[in-house]
Amino acid sequence: MSIELELRHGGPCLDLTATLPAGEITALLGPSGSGKTSILRAIAGLLRLDRERVSVGGEPWSDSGRGFHLPTRRRQVGFVSQHYSLFPHLSVLANVEMALLHLAPNERRERARASLELTQVAALDDRIPRELSGGQKQRVALARAIAREPRVLLLDEPFSAVDRSTRKQLYVELLRLHERISATMVLVTHDLDEAAQLASHLCLVKDGRLLQAGPTREVLAHPTGEAAARLLDMANIFDGSQEVADGPRAVLRWGPHVLRVRRPGPASGKVRWAIAPGNVLLVRPDKPWSGHLENPVNATVGELIPLGAEVLVWLVPEGLPDVRLQMRLPLRALTRYPLLPGQAVTVCLRGADLLVFGDDTALRGIPQGDFLRGVASAGAVRPFGNS
Repeated sequence: MSIELELRHGGPCLDLTATLPAGEITALLGPSGSGKTSILRAIAGLLRLDRERVSVGGEPWSDSGRGFHLPTRRRQVGFVSQHYSLFPHLSVLANVEMALLHLAPNERRERARASLELTQVAALDDRIPRELSGGQKQRVALARAIAREPRVLLLDEPFSAVDRSTRKQLYVELLRLHERISATMVLVTHDLDEAAQLASHLCLVKDGRLLQAGPTREVLAHPTGEAAARLLDMANIFDGSQEVADGPRAVLRWGPHVLRVRRPGPASGKVRWAIAPGNVLLVRPDKPWSGHLENPVNATVGELIPLGAEVLVWLVPEGLPDVRLQMRLPLRALTRYPLLPGQAVTVCLRGADLLVFGDDTALRGIPQGDFLRGVASAGAVRPFGNS
C-alpha cells in the first residue's frame, strides 16, 4: 500500500515526486522550514496545493489535474501533531473517542479502550491532559490517531516535547506498535539519530525538494550529492581533481595525495568529495605499515574534543595546511593509542568510503531504485578499524 506523491506548490514551496514504501516507516528528514510538515498535511488532505497527486495503494486521494480532492474525513489516515492537540477538558478516554464519533457509543468506547491498551495508557482513561506527563500525552495522541485503524499514520515530530529518556522508551513502543498494526507510517523529524533508529526508509528534504531517498542505511552511508551529505552532517567535504580511466576505478588528487576511488564521480576534472569521520581509519602504531591498506595519508593531530563515548579528532593532512580532516574515534581507543596535539599520525581513506560528487548529481555505479533522484548502494559506517 505504497504512497505515491507528486506535489508542486508556490507557498510553502514544494516541488517533489516520491514513492513511500508500503507497510514501512519512512522518515522525512530535513531542516526547519524545508516543507516536511506540508508534505504530511498534503497527504492528510489538510493542505490544498497548486498541483498535487496523492494516491495510496493505487487509490487516488488527490489529483489536481482531474479536479479531485478526497476530504480528510474520508481518508484512512491518522495524524499525530507536534503538540498532540488533546482536548484539555476531556478525559483520556473521551479524547480518543472523539476520533470515533461515527460509531455507536458502545462500539466507540470499546474501540477507544483497545487503542489505549495498544499504547499502554489504558489505566489513565479517566484523567485529563493536565494530569499527564509529556510521554503519556504522546501515547494518548497516538491512541487517538490509530483508533480509526488508519492505512497511513502521519507523525509530525511527535517526540520533540519529551525528555531523552522518555523519547528512547517511546521509540521502542512505536516500533512494537508498527509490528502490530498494518499502517504505513511517515515520520517528520530533523533529528538524524531518530531517523536512523526508527525508519527503514529515508527521504532527505530541503527547500521543498527531495534530495535523495532510499533504504535508510544506504542513504546514510552513501549520500549522492554534496547537499545530501551536508544534511547528513558529513563534516569532511573537500575539493579535488578526479582522473577517470577505463574500468570501474578512478584516481582522486587531493593536494599532494593520490587516492584510489572505487565509485568515481561522473567525469574527470574538478570535483567535490567527502568521507564520513567514522571512515577515517587510524593506522595503529603497534602495526607496521602494509601495502594492503588503501590510500595512506600522513597528518598531524590538531585538536581533540571528547564527546561522551567518542572523541572528535581534527587532523591537518600533510601538504594541506589549511585543511582540517575530522576523524571520529571511540574514547576507549585513546586509552590504548594516546593522541596528542602536534603528534604525527597516518590514516587510511579506503576507496570504497570515498564519495565523489560532480554537479550534485547521483554517483556513477550506484544502482537506482524506486525513488526519484537515486537510491544509494548499501554500506555501513565504521567508527574505528584497522586490518
